[in-house]
Amino acid sequence: MSDNEPRVWVNGRLTGVDEPSIAALDHGVTVGDGAFETAKIDRGQVFAATRHARRLDRTLSGLGLPAADHDYIAEGAKAVLEAGPQIEFGRLRYSVTGGAGPLGSDRDDSPLTYIVTAAAQPRPPQSASVAVVPWVRNERSAVAGLKTTSYAENVVALAYAKERGAIEAVFANTRGELCECTGSNIFVVSGGVLLTPPLESGCLAGITREVVVEWCREDGMDVREQTLPVEVLREADEVFITSSTKDVLGIHAVDDRALEVGPVTKRAAEVFARFSAERMDP
Repeated sequence: MSDNEPRVWVNGRLTGVDEPSIAALDHGVTVGDGAFETAKIDRGQVFAATRHARRLDRTLSGLGLPAADHDYIAEGAKAVLEAGPQIEFGRLRYSVTGGAGPLGSDRDDSPLTYIVTAAAQPRPPQSASVAVVPWVRNERSAVAGLKTTSYAENVVALAYAKERGAIEAVFANTRGELCECTGSNIFVVSGGVLLTPPLESGCLAGITREVVVEWCREDGMDVREQTLPVEVLREADEVFITSSTKDVLGIHAVDDRALEVGPVTKRAAEVFARFSAERMDP
């Protein structure tokens, strides 16, 4: 295994990236019936592991699947983290699917499938651009706010953004409200106040979003979860996105509108960096 090759553990054993390791009729493959988490690896340690575990179970419950065996996931995480040199920066991703099932959307009583992977990646850039996509998030969907393995919508939206030179795609919801990106949450700054869409918008309860809100408030910043029209991106003073592997990432352009990475964004990034260095599992 090379230093940069993703490390893979499936149902109790390390396996090669290209080695067959799950059933052809696994429900995670046939219908996207599963949940997953992506956590940041920083200098060999996993950030916010407890919060990620809790969110996984919220997603599984929302899908009607049983709670995960977190000891088993921890075994897989240990295996992939120790399968090669220390990962200085990267991602730990673990998925739990409904297991082998019928070709349709029905389930049977098959045991869950567990997949744990780890891979190094470059640290995020200093700033980036985003593109607003013509599709919307359905805040009334049966899986709104759940981190499921059904990601085709995100794949299409992210490709649209990348074609326009952007790092992320931004969704409104069906009401025309600012919602989220494909794998990131979004914040705007207006009049010095830090604003982010509430969970009722249909956005994912991002782990980095959650701790940014908590830590910035702890540091004395004015942070509000507030319903916002997507048009706020045309007039906001600053914009940034958050995710497990982007941390707090300032945005220097939304579509063709240029922006400065301003003082509020810089302070939020500094607060997150300082607190996360002290609190690996907040």
